[in-house]
Amino acid sequence: MALRALSTFPSLPRRFTRRDPTLTVIHRNPTMSIVCKSISTSESTVSLSERDGFAAAAPTPGERFLENQRAHQAQKVVKKELKREKKKKKDESVRKVVDTSVSCCYGCGAPLQTSDVDSPGFVDLVTYDLKKKHHQLRTVICGRCQLLSHGHMITAVGGNGGYAGGGKQFVSADELREKLSHLRHEKALIVKLVDIVDFNGSFLARVRDLVGANPIILVITKIDLLPKGTDMNCIGDWVVEVTTKKKLNVLSVHLTSSKSLDGVNGVASEIQKEKKGRDVYILGAANVGKSAFINALLKTMAERDPVAAAAQKYKPIQSAVPGTTLGPIQINAFLGGEKLYDTPGVHLHHRQAAVVHSDDLPALAPQNRLRGQSFDISTLPTQSSSSPEGESLNGYTFFWGGLVRIDILKALPETRFTFYGPKALGIHVVPTKTATEFYQKEVGVLLTPPSGKDQIQEWKGLQSHRLLRIEFNDPKRPASDVAISGLGWISIEPIRRVRDSEPRDLEDAEHEIRVCVSVPKPVEVFIRPTLPIGIFGAEWYQYRDLSDKEEEVRPKWYF
Repeated sequence: MALRALSTFPSLPRRFTRRDPTLTVIHRNPTMSIVCKSISTSESTVSLSERDGFAAAAPTPGERFLENQRAHQAQKVVKKELKREKKKKKDESVRKVVDTSVSCCYGCGAPLQTSDVDSPGFVDLVTYDLKKKHHQLRTVICGRCQLLSHGHMITAVGGNGGYAGGGKQFVSADELREKLSHLRHEKALIVKLVDIVDFNGSFLARVRDLVGANPIILVITKIDLLPKGTDMNCIGDWVVEVTTKKKLNVLSVHLTSSKSLDGVNGVASEIQKEKKGRDVYILGAANVGKSAFINALLKTMAERDPVAAAAQKYKPIQSAVPGTTLGPIQINAFLGGEKLYDTPGVHLHHRQAAVVHSDDLPALAPQNRLRGQSFDISTLPTQSSSSPEGESLNGYTFFWGGLVRIDILKALPETRFTFYGPKALGIHVVPTKTATEFYQKEVGVLLTPPSGKDQIQEWKGLQSHRLLRIEFNDPKRPASDVAISGLGWISIEPIRRVRDSEPRDLEDAEHEIRVCVSVPKPVEVFIRPTLPIGIFGAEWYQYRDLSDKEEEVRPKWYF
C-alpha cells in the first residue's frame, strides 16, 4: 500500500493503540508528520482506511456529474477564446485591406496624403484641412485623378504585371492583388468583368483563388466594339460554351456596353435579386472597364433608386490607363444599406500592356467599332524578286505593329487571315526570308509600338516563339482564332468565302494550317474556337445540342 500522511486523515480516536500487530507506528520529531505503513501478514491486505473508515468518502455520482460539467464548460470557454482570437486576426487582416477609417480619393481609392506631390492621393494641405474640418474628406479627389481625367497617361503600378517604363511605380501588382485577398473570407456577391476584345487575356481563369466560394455574375464588356451585324445570340452562346469549358460556375452571363448602356439594366436586376444582404464587388483584370461599368450601373439604377442617384456625384474616375484604381472604393448604392465596391484591376504579366511603355498604352485600346483587316494571296502587293514562289501565303510574314510576328509555314491557296484589334497598329506583309532584317530596320519607325528612341533602346524584341498547328474538318467554317493577350485576335479561314461559290473538296493533307507566332516575353498566345462576329458569323455558327441535364445546369445569358 502506498504511504499516506496522517495529516490527511480525520483526528484519530482515543482508543487507537499499538496493540494491533498489523501496524507499525514510526515516532519522529513531534513537529514532523507520522507515517503509517501496512505490512502484509496474511494473504489479504486490509488498509487503514478500509478498516476504520478514516479516508475521505468516494465521490458520489452527483459529484462526478458536476465535475464533468465543469470540465466541459471550461473546454467550451477555451474553444470560444481560440475562435475569438482567430476571428480577431481575420478581422485585422480585412481591416488592413479595406480600412474605412482612412480617407481615400473617391476617384482611384488611394489614401489621401499631403506630403508627396507626385504620388497618388496627393491633396494640398489647405484643402485637406478644410475638408477634414467639415467632415468632407470622402468628397476629395486627388491630383493624379484630376490629371487622368484630362487625358494624361500616369501609371502607378510596377512589378509582376505592372509597367516596365514611364513614370514612377508607387505600388506593385502583387500589392494590389493582396488588397483583394480578403474576399475569400467574406460573404459577398462578385460581379466579374471580361473584355470581349481580349476575352482570353482578361478572363482571370483562377478567379476562385481570390473570391473563394462566393457566387459570381459574369459580365462581358465592350460589346459595342464588335463589328456591325454581329448576332448577339451567337455571341452569348459562344461565351457560355467557353466559360463552361473553363469550368467556372457562374449564376448568369450578361453582354453589356457601358457606352450605350445595352445589357446594364439586366445586370442591375440580377444584382438586386442575388445580393441578399451581401456587399457587391466589381472584379476584373486591369483596363476591362470596371469604373466605366460602375458609372453605367449607377446611372441605370438611379432611375428607381435615390441612393444610387446620390452616389453618382462621387463616382470612380475613368481613364485609358490600366491601373487607374489603386484601392477598393466604397460606394453607397443600395437602399438596403449594402455597399458597392470598385476594386483595383488584377494586373496580369501575360498581357501586352505589361511590356509596352506608358506612352504607347493608348494605342492598345480600341476606341471605335472593330473592322477586320483581311489578307490572302490575292490581296498581297506586287511580288518582287524576294517573294516566295507559289500561289499561297506560304513563305510570307505578317507584322502586327512591332508587337507580333506571324510566319506562315503551311496554308492553302485560298486561306485568309483577318486581324481584329486597335487601328493604331498597322499590319505589314513581307517575305519571310527578309522579315528579320525588315523588323530590325523598321521597329519604332514603321512598326510601332514601340515608339521613340528611348523606348527602342530598351525594347527586348520578340523573344517568345510558338509553333501552332491548326487542324480543321469543315472548310466552310473558320478553323479557329489565334488570340494575342492584351491586343486582339486573328481569325483563320481555310478557304475564303466567295459569293455564289462552293469550296472545293480538300485532300486529307490539306486539313491543316501551320503558323509560328512571335511575341514579347511573357505575352501569351491562345488558340480558341472562332468568335462568330459580323454578318456571316450567324451563317456558319453551330449551336451544340444539349441534354436535359446540361440545359438545367448551364448558365443563362442575357443582353
